[in-house]
Order: sequence, then structure tokens, then C-alpha cells
Amino acid sequence: MHDMKTVGIIGGSGLDKPEILQNAKEVEVVTPYGNPSSTLKIGNIGNCKVVLLSRHGYSHQYSPTEVNYRANIYAMKEQNVDVIIATTACGSLRQEIGRGDFVLLNQFIDFTKKRSNTFFDSFATGIAHSGMADPFDESLRKIILDNAHKLGIKIHPKGTVVTIEGPRFSTRAESRMFRSWGADVINMSIATEASLANELKIPYAAIAMSTDYDCWKEDEPPVSWEEVLSIFGKNANNVIELLVSTINSLG
Repeated sequence: MHDMKTVGIIGGSGLDKPEILQNAKEVEVVTPYGNPSSTLKIGNIGNCKVVLLSRHGYSHQYSPTEVNYRANIYAMKEQNVDVIIATTACGSLRQEIGRGDFVLLNQFIDFTKKRSNTFFDSFATGIAHSGMADPFDESLRKIILDNAHKLGIKIHPKGTVVTIEGPRFSTRAESRMFRSWGADVINMSIATEASLANELKIPYAAIAMSTDYDCWKEDEPPVSWEEVLSIFGKNANNVIELLVSTINSLG
């Protein structure tokens, strides 16, 4: 009998639905870095134990800057998760990434400015420069991709996300600059989260759902939060289906 795998899910806007878990219980945790964004919902999907955390809190009370990413990732570590799968809303910086499309991220550019994004603030106990060449776990990405194909869900097999500080959206000049840097999508959380998961050696993958075209595309109205939520609502079931299917194949 192999050990039961434990999968951490960090749910982004609109994707923190605890009803996907069987026998769920709620667990309050405190970490050396303070409180995570939400209580943990711990239950089962298939043969896996699943630990679900809501990135922005259950009533979306934390802005992207305010989210305690260190506490969130540390809480996952304390639950001994084998992998973390994150979901996130993102803006598209490419014509071919349409509204509602999924992107399986493989690189990030960190353009955040004022958040705690490392566990190694001090080198007093030793020097720690983490390798970050490939921040998203390849084997976990492959499993997600296989499951998306199996379900017939449209997914771009790779993409570079630029993570901005927020909470404001980009100016047109910034949006054009990010495109020229080679970024495919834009959001406000993933680079921070991926960095921290890598520092703690937890395999991490992120499924991004494109909800809008940011503001580089002049023939489209600039993004609004209402629009983001509406596209998300329409596609949330696909994300959940993909998560459940992926977790079943990890078990």
C-alpha cells in the first residue's frame, strides 16, 4: 500500500470552493510568519488528502500585496503537502490567449515592489541563494496538461507570467513593456508564491485563466474587475474539473 499523497491547492479569485472536498474539516493554523489568508479546509479527493487554502481569504478581504504568502506556503509545508497546485486569474498579453483560455505557466517575471517574498531574509545562519531557473515543476505540469487534454479543456502548454504589485491594473505603456519583455500573461500573485514554494522545495504548478486583455489591446475596453469575475464564473467549473481529474491521477 503506497502512502496517501497530500495535495495543496491555493485557490485564487473565485476558485476556492471547499465543496470539492469529501469529509472536509476546517483547521485553524498559525505559522512562525503569522496567520495564513484563511483557515485550511482539509479533506479528500479520490485517494489523495487535499489541503485547500483561499489566497485572498474567503471574502476576498486581502489585496494581493496584503496576502501573507509566507504564512500560506509555510502552512502547506507544515501539512506535509507533496505538491501545490495554484489557480489564478490573469490578463492576456497575447492575441492568441483568449478570454477563458487556460495557461499552464512555466516561467515568471517578478515585478512586485513591496512584499515579503523570501524565507531567507537574513544570512546569519548561512548563505541561501535559491536556484529559480525553472520555478514550475515539470512533472506536475505534465500531469495537469495530460488531464486537460483528456477533458478537452483548451490550455496553452506554457507561458510566462509577469507578476505586478497591484492592486491597480497596468498602464498601456507598462502593458506594452511587459509584452516586449516576453511575458504572455499578467497577474498579481504567482511569482511570489512560486518563489516561496521553491525555497521550501515543494513542487509547485499554477493554472492561470485568462479573463481579459489587460490594456495593451487598443480595440478592447481596458480590463475591469467585474469582467474578470464574470469570465471566471463561467469557467470555474472547468478549473474544478481539471483540479479533480489531476488530483485523481496523482493518487
